[in-house]
Amino acid sequence: MMENPQIEMGAFKANGLPGQNGGLSSSMVQPRNLQRTVERVLRSIRIVIFTSKLNLLLPFGPASIALHYTTSRHGLVFLFSMLGITPLAERLGYATEQLAIFTGPTVGGLLNATFGNATEMIIAIYALKNGMIRVVQQSLLGSILSNMLLVMGCAFFAGGIVHRNKDQVFSKATAVVNSGLLLMAVMGLMFPAVLHFTHSEVRQGASEVSLSRFSSCVMLVAYASYLYFQLSGRSNAYSPIGSEEMPNEDAADEDEEAEIGMWESIAWLAMLTLWVSVLSEYLVNAIEGASDSLSLPVAFISVILLPIVGNAAEHASAIMFAMKDKLDITLGVAIGSSTQISMFVIPFCVVIGWMMGQKMDLNFQLFETATLFITVLVVAFMLQDGVANYLKGLMLILCYLIVAASFFVHVDPQSSDD
Repeated sequence: MMENPQIEMGAFKANGLPGQNGGLSSSMVQPRNLQRTVERVLRSIRIVIFTSKLNLLLPFGPASIALHYTTSRHGLVFLFSMLGITPLAERLGYATEQLAIFTGPTVGGLLNATFGNATEMIIAIYALKNGMIRVVQQSLLGSILSNMLLVMGCAFFAGGIVHRNKDQVFSKATAVVNSGLLLMAVMGLMFPAVLHFTHSEVRQGASEVSLSRFSSCVMLVAYASYLYFQLSGRSNAYSPIGSEEMPNEDAADEDEEAEIGMWESIAWLAMLTLWVSVLSEYLVNAIEGASDSLSLPVAFISVILLPIVGNAAEHASAIMFAMKDKLDITLGVAIGSSTQISMFVIPFCVVIGWMMGQKMDLNFQLFETATLFITVLVVAFMLQDGVANYLKGLMLILCYLIVAASFFVHVDPQSSDD
């Protein structure tokens, strides 16, 4: 009996020749996966590195390291490292936003709270490590003042000019809660300073540190409670104005699509944080030398110049959202960032200093504490009616110029006994 040749050919084709079909597909899988991985990496690099014009400043980072080892010009090292960190701070915020798209609003809010001011925290920790407690205090104070006066002032002014025929509105409830937290932070900073300058301590020098550490723990609990309150369904009173009436109109704007993947966002966060920490060390080490070479007070550098590094991203995004008439997001960026620094970053630095054995306290000295108190009062009065216009923005900018001029002529006390 002869077997059917067609059946034999069919079975032969089904099994395939050695090295073909089945063998071919398995050998082709790995090169294709590798090619896709390379394409994703190149696409991610293109999006993160080459889509932001601010990244033109990235070469200043390596240049500052080269200058540190080849010259003794501390002024140039300081300026170059400051310029090099600025785009990294902006990209750090971008990577956090991309990761928040995958994690949802609750975890996204916590991520923004953690990484939103990562640059300020890294610079502060390096300064703490070097025992530069006044630089830590003044740089964090400067970030609060810059966000409340300069960033929000420019946003109100730009939004008011674009929408000059109407008053822009925002949620009063959110503004009141943030103003209350800022006033609580002022209270936490004021009592150690008052205790010191009235010479009414039980133990000279030790009582204000103990009070600062206790107050910092209380402020961290208050901020954690605020985050839980904000993220746990209290959305009716604290949602942006108009969100109830127009649930579907801006759905396309609200539901953003991620430009990079979740693991890509995590990888970029790790790399950017590492590079910021490297440059921060050179920045902090060059502060005192830069003060001498540029003939600028250390207080002016810490309060006015250093916050530019961390607030570049907030400044740009706050103005952009104000021009789009989304003032609730603007307030979230400017006032929200100030609240994070005053209620989370500053107390966190006190606790970290406690662990390091550094006597970091909340006694920011009389001049700085008074400046913060008056600034919070001015901003609270500006926000109480829930309306913004270009005049309010101009007033806030002019207030910041007064603050900057004050720190330009301010000499920091040389010792805590002054």
